[in-house]
Amino acid sequence: MENDKIIKKQIKEQGILPLFYHDSIEVCIAVTNALYQAGIRSIEFTNRGANAFENFKLLVQQRDKQWQGLLLAVGTIKSVEEANNFFKAGADFLISPVFDMEIFAAAKQCKVLWIPGCTTPTEIYAAEKAGSTMIKLFPGNLLMPSFVEAIKPLFPQIDFLVTGGVDVTEDNLKAWFKSGVVAVGMGSKLITNEVLKNELYSDLKTTTEQVLSIVKKTKVG
Repeated sequence: MENDKIIKKQIKEQGILPLFYHDSIEVCIAVTNALYQAGIRSIEFTNRGANAFENFKLLVQQRDKQWQGLLLAVGTIKSVEEANNFFKAGADFLISPVFDMEIFAAAKQCKVLWIPGCTTPTEIYAAEKAGSTMIKLFPGNLLMPSFVEAIKPLFPQIDFLVTGGVDVTEDNLKAWFKSGVVAVGMGSKLITNEVLKNELYSDLKTTTEQVLSIVKKTKVG
């Protein structure tokens, strides 16, 4: 699908996919705005709290008013019901921590990009066989860059992004991109508890700009 290609291209060009959840919609808006002002145009809002659905709908409304060109994904999709509900709520694409054929079929029917999560070569193979071309490796803190280096030659047509174990340091980012991933998901290492607790949104903007700069140099090099 043409829309899938556009989304994948944007993820790869951005190189990082910030991800977060918060119960407060005010915090959600402030975090999203800081990321957007730093240059982020794709964000994963994780489905990990009681207010996830309502807050996401409000973020979509705010996006349409304020954040032109921003893609809003929903992560931690673990059922067909969740996939359908968030798609109807305006999700541009969906992300899961697992590979599930029922979710794959539901996403295909809705014509929405779904990025499954895989940990083993068997799971990657199953996802590729079903038709996935972009796969999230999770958890990265257990897999490590050496795992990507080992499996990348086995799946040359797959675009891998990794979540978990990704730090904001230049050495860590370089290691992941050198291993062969096209993008990295960044949660609490970027949107830290300190940022959320103390409303340090200008600091978040600065750190995100620095990470984008490192990623740009790393991907070019």
